[in-house]
Amino acid sequence: MNDPVQNQTTCRVGGKRIPDQRKSLPEAISQIITSLDDDACFAHIGDEPIHFSISVRDMIEKFREVLFPGYFSKEKVDNANLVYHLGQSVSQLYDILSEQIIHVLRHDCLRYDLQCSECEPRGHDAALCMIRAIPDLRRELAEDVKGAYAGDPAAKSHDEVIFSYPGLYATMVYRIANRLFKLQVPQLPRIITEQAHSLTGIDIHPGAAIGSRFVIDHGTGIVIGETSEIGNNVRIYQNVTIGALSLPPDAGEKLRGAKRHPTIEDDVIIYSGATILGGDTVIGARSVVGGNVWLTASIPPDTKVFMESPKLVYKHPPSHKESRHEKTA
Repeated sequence: MNDPVQNQTTCRVGGKRIPDQRKSLPEAISQIITSLDDDACFAHIGDEPIHFSISVRDMIEKFREVLFPGYFSKEKVDNANLVYHLGQSVSQLYDILSEQIIHVLRHDCLRYDLQCSECEPRGHDAALCMIRAIPDLRRELAEDVKGAYAGDPAAKSHDEVIFSYPGLYATMVYRIANRLFKLQVPQLPRIITEQAHSLTGIDIHPGAAIGSRFVIDHGTGIVIGETSEIGNNVRIYQNVTIGALSLPPDAGEKLRGAKRHPTIEDDVIIYSGATILGGDTVIGARSVVGGNVWLTASIPPDTKVFMESPKLVYKHPPSHKESRHEKTA
């Protein structure tokens, strides 16, 4: 048995050691501060602070509340309070959005010592453009919902798609981010798509061009690169990559803005695990790309590409009779 007196003594000795270790912290802190002068590393001292993710999540949730009125509201919405409720939600969204846009504009201005770009009026103009785009965004998302419902027998209603499908959530965030990207708002489009990525496992760059009735089935592990072009009525499954070919170390500056990702034409289906790479790669309309296919070259319209069926090997455990015979032998 443990001696309580001995344990008590041990605890007191351990308790005395902790302050001795804390005495080393100032020296460690000093070394960290000295390392901030190392230009080979990165620090963000004295500049406009970078976003807190909670405000970005708030913005996405407020967008969702406005894009799908009544679905994600905390209280009942009916004809008696619709004007008040929607007016309040849109007003709150405008305030959050304009603040975020001004924030990233000012951040880049101060961080990189840019010429004054009138952050506040630009931010308010961009926020108003986004608010005015909401009717169009609602129509686009309605088509995405209908596409998901029409192609998935497991979906019992449009409401189930809106409430439950991670693919629709990621598509919604992409469509918001893509509008901000086209308005040349820095940082914020990528930040909000990364929020969706962290929640759903679906990584869509805001610069990608994606057409109507876009459907992501299941979704986890999907990657869609910045210069991807995806047509109408395209359906993709989990673990699909629409990406760039391997690039040299100095490709960042040389290829920034160049077409590096594939083009997927209308009515294409891409099954799980497929990888399609390269800016010159075009998947022709109405084609089907099978599971685990690797493509770095174009295919014409109405083409089906599948992996050759692998050879399966079955190993069965020995029967009871065989086991007894082996034991006797």
